[in-house]
Amino acid sequence: MKLLILAGGFGSRISEESTIKPKPMVDIGERPIIWHIMKTYSSFGINEFVILLGYKGYVIKEYFSNYFLHQSDVTFDLQKNSMHIHNSESEPWKVTLVNTGLETLTGGRIKRAKEYIGEDDFLLTYGDGLSNVDIDATIRFHKSHKKILTLTAVQPDGRYGSVNIDNKDSITKFDEKVIGDGRWINGGFFVCSPEVLSYIEGDETIFEEEPLKNLARDKQLMAYKHYGFWKCMDTLKDKNDLNQMWHDDLAPWKNW
Repeated sequence: MKLLILAGGFGSRISEESTIKPKPMVDIGERPIIWHIMKTYSSFGINEFVILLGYKGYVIKEYFSNYFLHQSDVTFDLQKNSMHIHNSESEPWKVTLVNTGLETLTGGRIKRAKEYIGEDDFLLTYGDGLSNVDIDATIRFHKSHKKILTLTAVQPDGRYGSVNIDNKDSITKFDEKVIGDGRWINGGFFVCSPEVLSYIEGDETIFEEEPLKNLARDKQLMAYKHYGFWKCMDTLKDKNDLNQMWHDDLAPWKNW
């Protein structure tokens, strides 16, 4: 089964990093976040990836074109103009990089990858989210209900502290961080049947708008509820939080 990764957005909310690189190439523990995503899927036996490029897509192309070299010891003989690779270590990955346009929206990017998807079910995720979701379980769930699309639903932590106020306007309790308010949101980590492409019109289609709404209307959209760790790297604080988890060896998504 193939995994499509949306990696073409501008990442404007983390502009401190995205001015020089696309958001999926922002480092978490000295590795791009897209590497962490791919390692997570690879741990479930998913090793074929289709990366949907847009903004600064050449950075991602250069990263993978030099991946084997970066993972190996190497000797350069400058006089003989030769190179010898030692102790090479790499991943069992097949990576297809697809230019999907600078301004193309999420649905359009998926539609442009049609020739690489084929006729089988495929996986889809964003290039900026990490989770310890059980990918095998999402696939089993998708196959069991036989609908077109499975969306992994998550309950994110609150971004702000909260206060409890009694009827006399006195604060009785202060919570620095809200665990969650019970809302379920789209966490990505989709499992898709190829029929999902028929719900996408073209480049200006936002996947999270009309396609998902129409799939829900047609009763073709199902939610796999994930109660574990999930975090999207939207801001510099999110990046710093993920890096802290990694450096403290407390990264819930690391299952390899």
